[in-house]
Amino acid sequence: MASKFVASLGCVICNESWGPTSPRPHYPSMPKYPKGQSPGDEGAEAKALFSVAGLTCSACAGSVEKAVKRLPGIREAAVDVLNNKALVHYYSNFVTEERIREAIEDAGFEATTIKQDDNTANDKSIQVCRIRINGMTCTSCSSTIESALKALYGVQTAQVALATEEAEVYYDPNFLSYNQFLQTIEDTGFEAMLISLGEDISKIDIQIDGFKTDHSLKTIAKSLQSLDGVQEIETYPELKKISISYKPQLTGPRTFIEVIESSGSGHFKAMIYPEDQVDRDSHRQQEIKQYYKWFLWSLVFTIPVFLTSMVFMYVPVIMKVLDIKIVNMLTIGELLRWELATPVQFIIGWRFYVGSYKALRHGSPNMDVLIALGTNAAYFYSVYIVLRAANSKDFKGTDFFETSSMLITFILLGKYLEVLAKGKTSEAIAKLMNLAPETATLLTLDGEGNVVNEQEIDSRLIQKNDVIKIIPGAKVASDGLVLWGQSHVNESMITGEARPVSKRKGDAVIGGTLNENGVMHIKATRVGSESALSQIVRLVESAQMAKAPVQKFADRISKYFVPLVIALSFATWLAWFLAGRFHSYPRSWIPSSMDSFELALQFGISAVVIACPCALGLATPTAVMVGTGVGASQGVLIKGGQALESAHKVSCIVFDKTGTLTIGKPVVVNTRILNNMVLREFYELVAATEVNSEHPLAKATVEYAKKMKEDEENIIWPEAENFVSVTGQGVKAIIKNKEIIVGNKSLMLENDIEIPLEAQEALEEAEGMAQTGIIVSIDGEVAGIVSISDPLKPGAREAISILKSMKIKSIMVTGDNWGTAKSIAKEVGIETVVAEAKPEMKAEKIKELQSSGHIVAMVGDGINDSPALVAADVGMAIGAGTDIAIEAADIVLMKSNLEDVITAIDLSRTTFTRIRLNYIWAMGYNILGIPIAAGVLFPFTGFRLPPWIAGAAMAASSVSVVCCSLLLKNYRRPKKLDELEIGGITIE
Repeated sequence: MASKFVASLGCVICNESWGPTSPRPHYPSMPKYPKGQSPGDEGAEAKALFSVAGLTCSACAGSVEKAVKRLPGIREAAVDVLNNKALVHYYSNFVTEERIREAIEDAGFEATTIKQDDNTANDKSIQVCRIRINGMTCTSCSSTIESALKALYGVQTAQVALATEEAEVYYDPNFLSYNQFLQTIEDTGFEAMLISLGEDISKIDIQIDGFKTDHSLKTIAKSLQSLDGVQEIETYPELKKISISYKPQLTGPRTFIEVIESSGSGHFKAMIYPEDQVDRDSHRQQEIKQYYKWFLWSLVFTIPVFLTSMVFMYVPVIMKVLDIKIVNMLTIGELLRWELATPVQFIIGWRFYVGSYKALRHGSPNMDVLIALGTNAAYFYSVYIVLRAANSKDFKGTDFFETSSMLITFILLGKYLEVLAKGKTSEAIAKLMNLAPETATLLTLDGEGNVVNEQEIDSRLIQKNDVIKIIPGAKVASDGLVLWGQSHVNESMITGEARPVSKRKGDAVIGGTLNENGVMHIKATRVGSESALSQIVRLVESAQMAKAPVQKFADRISKYFVPLVIALSFATWLAWFLAGRFHSYPRSWIPSSMDSFELALQFGISAVVIACPCALGLATPTAVMVGTGVGASQGVLIKGGQALESAHKVSCIVFDKTGTLTIGKPVVVNTRILNNMVLREFYELVAATEVNSEHPLAKATVEYAKKMKEDEENIIWPEAENFVSVTGQGVKAIIKNKEIIVGNKSLMLENDIEIPLEAQEALEEAEGMAQTGIIVSIDGEVAGIVSISDPLKPGAREAISILKSMKIKSIMVTGDNWGTAKSIAKEVGIETVVAEAKPEMKAEKIKELQSSGHIVAMVGDGINDSPALVAADVGMAIGAGTDIAIEAADIVLMKSNLEDVITAIDLSRTTFTRIRLNYIWAMGYNILGIPIAAGVLFPFTGFRLPPWIAGAAMAASSVSVVCCSLLLKNYRRPKKLDELEIGGITIE
């Protein structure tokens, strides 16, 4: 009984001190290698997941962790209290899964092994979770939350953005669940709410009418849970709402509504939850309204306090009334000010007390602490004056009630203006979100593809493979493929490209773009979180979350800023107080309405409240938010502050050729056959080999071969056996029992194929005309040369010229042959060329440039550019390129135009100029403001900064920094680009 009591007491103490998600004490492992064993003998590393029954707190988790770590061969062990799981990494030569399970049971807990599907585990190795956080006031708050999240085992990275009031956490779901993040943030003293979970998960809220009990709602939830693709369901009976997280490729909201309405014998009615209830800006609007309300109420009480203390003293009649004594020396005016200031201090200003308590509890004092200190000093000193006056017949003092109430009022005004301005920094996302149309026309087709029914539905009800009708002037309701009809679509709202793009059967369309002049039927291919619009929004959101390296400067300062300000303000008060006590300055310096103590107190309070950590904290993120938003509106997607910061330093740009400097739609312009083959038969063998390749040159040869078979309805190429793709060189396969090799010189030489003089002359001729010559070998002999031309993009030469004027060096690195590469480079004005480069050679060239001191940007569009894009300081992917290249890049150029390389660099330079201005203002404000508030100028000029003016200045500093960032919205790309009128590229 006693042991049980001690155990339960340990749990209670543990829960009180750490909480289930707080960092646990980590116990050191015993030596990893048993006697006689050494590193290298450990064998393969394995991992085991156990379900552990009986865990109640972190003390229990510590016991299990300690027991497991004492075993030999344990690399790491982590215990998840909330989910009752333990994950152990171990070396299989030293310890077994069964022995680990026994160790857990020896510690007093039941353990069973959870069998893991390796593929599933790999798929879900890292997930992303986005959380909204309420209550942050400065970088000290965001740094505290970030540190708490990073301390959780299983968290890969965590970033908390003060400007967006959101957190983004990348974590291993085998260790953690999102509930632990919410709990950790709330334990840190802030409100947390889940926004989204997982990259491939969509979430929708559905309103249900007609149910009478909570049990009915639970029954509906069970029915929905059985659907394939449904991940998680949350019910809100009081709101008649149900939230469903699902995989859009497997199911969708229309299915949910059908299931709900069929499960209640027709009694239940379901619909998408009203938009205004789930509007992403509702929190921001609510915050703006809240601050506005607080400010107005504060003003109602503060104006009379201000009038009675500073204005009515000059109106004799009113002054006489206010000076009437009630008890001893206590006057009506003092009592009135006390009554009016108290609600401001303790009701309206309660949020500052709460914020201060939470911050001090976690050892990270913030702006709330400074405000609470300053207002409390003024308020409670005034209370002392009032009480002393009430108990004395000859005491006469001056109260500072107006100081505390006016401080709070001005700070609330500043916060109101700040949240108002911060709301405008994310307008780019709001505009993107509003691109999606509200309704769509759903078509029902019969077996032959004829339309049998049309139905107007909410666009959020569109599911994968639905057929949607798009009329002229309407927005495209979903990403999809054109099944019928043709039109021109304005994609400028997504890509920034103003020129309408022709669309016909088989072409892809993007949701949110504008159909101009024709009717189309499209098949929805990507919906919900998979859509291009959602991915762009997510990319911009992630960019606005990501911190620029320069922000680390502000984060470091924030750790010491508030304690330093408190120390300085106390030193200010003490210095002035002692100087007054020992008569170190003339009595005439002291205003007639106060004594030396009160003068010292005012200097101390002013020094506290004028300091502003917020301005420093907002300097970088607000500028990054506006900069990335402006970029998105111009078709330049910048993936966060790191990319922005690196881009403004770029001194050298490496360009790929095909699809980057050239249009990327190569066409066959000449064919020279060196044996007696028929052209049609020759291209049949070439196409059968190249059809298996994704390379643009391969696609060009296949398209050319198709033209020779226009008389055939369904073109079927001969089967390719033993197909091999040699990256950067070409392809080879067995076609009709013949060995076909299609590629460049190096591929032929590797296969010991001699290139005849006639073939070499054809290659040189093609290269001289800036064409790419492809060699075709059949059964070990060169059979022909295919010349392919890929025209330069409009404005490529001008773009390179402008980069030169910006003192940026341009280099071309391509896998194409030297002759073609040099011809293209000469045409665009690039002096340095590297040709016949394999993907790894491109990355090596970039590292070579970096080692010579260059900040290197890489511009590419293909899979083979991915290593180079990752190796570069800034990777820029052409938007029309491959998904892999776009994923690897830091900046995506949606219009596929080279002019946007210049726009990206110029925008980053402009943004960082604004960040520097913000820092100069924020630092300069504090460096100058604190000494002035502390009274440095007072002995020489008689200038004194009253606390309420210091508070107003503090509030104004944050607003000024945000407004300075907002001026970036007026950014215009360099005039040289407008003069060039470089158009978009449309391939018909």
